[in-house]
Amino acid sequence: MQIKTLGPAIILALAGCFVAWQFVNPAPPDTITIATGQPGGAYLLFAERYQAVLAKEGITLNILETAGSVENLQLLENDRDSVDIAFVQGGIAGTTGTPELLSLASLYYEPLWVFYRGTDSLTRLTDLQSRRIAAGEPGSGAHAVAMTLLEYNRLNSGDILPLGGQQAAEALISGKVDAAFFVASVQSPLVQKLLHRQDIQLMSFARADAYTRLHHSLSHITLPEGTIDLQENIPPRDTMLLAATANLVVRDDFHPALVDLLLQAAEEVHGDGSLFDQPGYFPNDRNLEFPLNDDARRYFKHGPPFLQRYLPFWTANLLDRMKIMLIPLLTLLIPLAKIMPPTYRWQARKKVYRWYRELKSLDVEHPEQLTADALQTSIRMLDAIEEDARKVTVPLSYSDELYNLRLHIDLVRSKLKKGLVNRIYSEKCE
Repeated sequence: MQIKTLGPAIILALAGCFVAWQFVNPAPPDTITIATGQPGGAYLLFAERYQAVLAKEGITLNILETAGSVENLQLLENDRDSVDIAFVQGGIAGTTGTPELLSLASLYYEPLWVFYRGTDSLTRLTDLQSRRIAAGEPGSGAHAVAMTLLEYNRLNSGDILPLGGQQAAEALISGKVDAAFFVASVQSPLVQKLLHRQDIQLMSFARADAYTRLHHSLSHITLPEGTIDLQENIPPRDTMLLAATANLVVRDDFHPALVDLLLQAAEEVHGDGSLFDQPGYFPNDRNLEFPLNDDARRYFKHGPPFLQRYLPFWTANLLDRMKIMLIPLLTLLIPLAKIMPPTYRWQARKKVYRWYRELKSLDVEHPEQLTADALQTSIRMLDAIEEDARKVTVPLSYSDELYNLRLHIDLVRSKLKKGLVNRIYSEKCE
């Protein structure tokens, strides 16, 4: 009885769900690729940490080594099949085209380190006049910002070499160049190595504020005396540095569910702070290279989605995608909720009412007027009705109707038996 009642409702609900399924967002990919930088650089080191965090949620992060930020932007724009996300240094967007790219977050300060040979205290880039300068590998963010700063000081026509990363460090140590530009985190092994060499000095930008006015993507930060090594007092004095901000950049078709997951990973990797920022300062939505992704904006305003706070990523994502299924279900369930109770009551009483119709046909006003065979047939039909009634199961709230039916069967049976007795007695008397 219940199946007959609920069956049509279930079929309608399933049909509605099937239609709604056509509008459910596709599942996020389980493999993505990030463009990083050169071996030994901060981008690559941080990407490896992201890789470990995402692996816990069932996401495989492939790491693509590149020359740096400029190449990363070009890959995002032109090679959609190979790169999904990239680390990008702030202030270099003008070196490439204008792809439909969006920022997810600012991640950390990327100090500009200008190391030079000698013991002199150099505080201006003009002091590097006529010296051999390693200005970073073309395609890197270090090269882009180095060339911009050298142009400000009219040093772009000297002996500038396209060396970056480990090659530039080795050239500086060996004396093949006199100065070298690096954009890297303070944790970079390359930076740490150069800071601890006595024959290599770190430039302090005396005119740091001027550069931040000319190049708005740069910030003025200070490396306090002794911060790197208190025992060796490295650096030997407060050092003023310029810093870009590393951005996490994606295309505008990046899956929204992965935005939340990546920002959670960014909080885990960058949220503890560094020498230049307080814990919790990064990641943030400041100093962005491109417009902020809408899902990232919601994340910074409200935090992770509710389900992702308590459930594994894939479970939370499935439930979130299924929310569209609630629309047809609610559309069907609201009217069904009004129709189902009376329908169910009718189904529960339907068979009882049929038996009452049969019982009414057997309930004659003067049973003694019937033949004995007809009365016996009617009594057997009553027994059959009673037997069927015993086999029927109805909800407790409708059991009184079955009890009433049995009482009425007994009443009619008594009436028919009495008529049968009278009929038999009458026939004997005759």
